[in-house]
Amino acid sequence: MDFALSEEQLMIREMCRNFADEIIAPRAEELEKTGEYPYDIMSQMGELGMMGIPFAEEYGGGGGDWVSMALCIEEISRGDVGLGIMLDVTSMCAHEIESFGTEEQRSRWLPPLVKGKEIGSFALTEPDAGSDAASISCAATREGDQWVLNGAKQFITNIGLDSGSIAVVAAVSGRDSRGRGVIDSFIVPKDTPGFTIGRRYDKMGLHSSSTHELVFEDCRVPEENRLGEPGKGLAQHLATLQMGRIAIAACSVGLAQACLEAALAYARERIQFGQPIIEYQGVSFKLADMAVAVELARLMYLKAAWLKDRDLPYTFEASAAKLYASEMVERVASDAVQIHGGYGYMSDYPVSRYYRQAKVLQIVEGTSEVQRIVITRNL
Repeated sequence: MDFALSEEQLMIREMCRNFADEIIAPRAEELEKTGEYPYDIMSQMGELGMMGIPFAEEYGGGGGDWVSMALCIEEISRGDVGLGIMLDVTSMCAHEIESFGTEEQRSRWLPPLVKGKEIGSFALTEPDAGSDAASISCAATREGDQWVLNGAKQFITNIGLDSGSIAVVAAVSGRDSRGRGVIDSFIVPKDTPGFTIGRRYDKMGLHSSSTHELVFEDCRVPEENRLGEPGKGLAQHLATLQMGRIAIAACSVGLAQACLEAALAYARERIQFGQPIIEYQGVSFKLADMAVAVELARLMYLKAAWLKDRDLPYTFEASAAKLYASEMVERVASDAVQIHGGYGYMSDYPVSRYYRQAKVLQIVEGTSEVQRIVITRNL
């Protein structure tokens, strides 16, 4: 077994790490406090090719692999996990188009996404359909050579950005012989009449990440915007979510690494009872456990991405990586705050921000409970 990264993977990781340290991290607290979207940073990320790492060169991508993409997401998340999630979701949108779209759809929609000129969204969740994705009610009715969408989506990432251009939307297009909804996917540009961006959610963290509700009222899209095989929209979305789970595991590892680095630096500097607190076993053992947990999670997401790159089954590994990493980061963030003591609860220290941000990673791209269901089915 060879655990060494390739020269190209190492270069991508180093580039993203330096970018996170020099460009993102110095502004992360400001972005969290103001809630402003960092368009200039996202533009630079696009220019560096971060949005297109694993996508084909013929569409403007880097022709790389998903291991490299995951490494990029980890490093960007170490600077600000909101930007890591932005990368996750826009790559999911592009991935579904590349995997299931026609050549015409790929040629039309992929280049601006993978070049970072535009940002994509993935619209599945609804007010009454979260983990139970099959119960969505957003409807798509065929009228001639058009589809008319009516319904709502919630907790949708990226589409509220000025640069957010399209959403891949799941909608019920009919009923099967047993009365269950038949679901199709549609590529819906944001400027389509009847497509409204609703309120921006007031979250407890991740304020640099755009999260909005969507409303469709007689929103008409042409038949050519239907994505993939008729009636296979849910299966396509769920297949794409497997990749998203690797990405969220990478986000979790990046955030946990930031927690570990902050706690380690503080423990070396903070003097109590005449010596740095890292000299006390109660602190040093906590740091050791944090480091082990971060490394285990990193190995898990890398294995899942490695399997994906080789077109091998990776459902179990993606869910396992996402489950472990997202629950790990909450524990690591809590330990980082504890090591800082009272200072950890103050917004002057980044660990308070990390702690608020960590929880959502157990929810997005399938909750921990859903991951356990998926894992059990694969035993």
